[in-house]
Amino acid sequence: MTKVYLNKRITPRIAQGHPWIYNNEVDRVAGQVEPGDIVEVYYFDGKLVGRGYINPESQILIRLLTRKREDIGAVFFQDKIKEAWAYRQKLGYTENCRLVFGEADGLPALIIDKFNDYFVLQTLSLGIEKWKASIVEALQNIFSPKGIYERNDVPVRELEGLTQQKGFLTDPFATEIIIKENELKFYVDIENGQKTGYFLDQQDNRKAIQNIVKGADVLGAFTYTGTFEIHAAHYGAKSVLGIDISENAVAQANKNAALNNLQDIVKFEAMNAFDVLKNWGREGRKYDVVMLDPPAFTKSRANIGKAVTGYKEINLRGMQLIRNGGFLVSSSCTNLVSPELFLETIEMAARDAKKRIRQVTYQSQSSDHPIIWGMENTHYLKFLIVEVCDR
Repeated sequence: MTKVYLNKRITPRIAQGHPWIYNNEVDRVAGQVEPGDIVEVYYFDGKLVGRGYINPESQILIRLLTRKREDIGAVFFQDKIKEAWAYRQKLGYTENCRLVFGEADGLPALIIDKFNDYFVLQTLSLGIEKWKASIVEALQNIFSPKGIYERNDVPVRELEGLTQQKGFLTDPFATEIIIKENELKFYVDIENGQKTGYFLDQQDNRKAIQNIVKGADVLGAFTYTGTFEIHAAHYGAKSVLGIDISENAVAQANKNAALNNLQDIVKFEAMNAFDVLKNWGREGRKYDVVMLDPPAFTKSRANIGKAVTGYKEINLRGMQLIRNGGFLVSSSCTNLVSPELFLETIEMAARDAKKRIRQVTYQSQSSDHPIIWGMENTHYLKFLIVEVCDR
């Protein structure tokens, strides 16, 4: 096995457990490597760091899989998936969950979502791509699934020299399935939905709105397939309107409302949220609860400023639509915007909207997406409910 030695000025990040090693952190490579190979990594003084896969074509040269001198093979991956499943079972995430959350489960660049008896996976680096067949075999051994599908149609794979692709990894099956969440049913489009077809990371946060929406007029923006809005209707909202710029998402959201017999309470329309929030604020329209679940706004650090401007704008407009004493529900799903910056942005929006806010709850993603301290990419979702009052 080829050995890689880190330079003297090794960053504490790696010594403290972070699995990513960049090119400028390596002193020398003793031997030949093929992209995706397993290599053994040492500190400059010869002490073992661990083993991981290497890709000289990637900005992240090595992703560590273990801090031990152990075999990396099919058995290793099956054992890691079993460990991840045991964790979810302990916490009660058994029907639908993120089964493997990359670095947080010791399997960098691997995502596996479980929807009932169906699994969707993403292999986002060359190193993990090489083990895809073993990962599929492990899922079959552990779960005997009805089907496995890959959603590798994501641009980040191109940074690893991989192509974008999607398709069946088992015999074909109907890719629109129905899952249950919090006593509700939702269609999941495994083949064409965003990401892996459904946002499991908000499943606990959707419960958090149950008390504030009772008897309320609710507006939801950036609704995607309407999960928050349908929860609001289920929890006793008087009326719910959800808006999204995507005609396809709105069609799916209305379909989900009908699936739960809530179509008389909740409606969805295709609109540009930025324009609508601004115009309705000028018109004096008011709601008891406004829910905002926008996209990430940025994928790079260079555009954080623009993302913050976008978050501030929609939250300011949202607050202006809330009746005195109503509630704002707001999310941000990019790890590039820190929790501190997110809360600061909400505070700035309240100040400019001339509103006084009082925090009801602040949460992150559901626990099947575990957060590892020191790995900022595992702590990405911010979810906030505040009461909004006139000054």
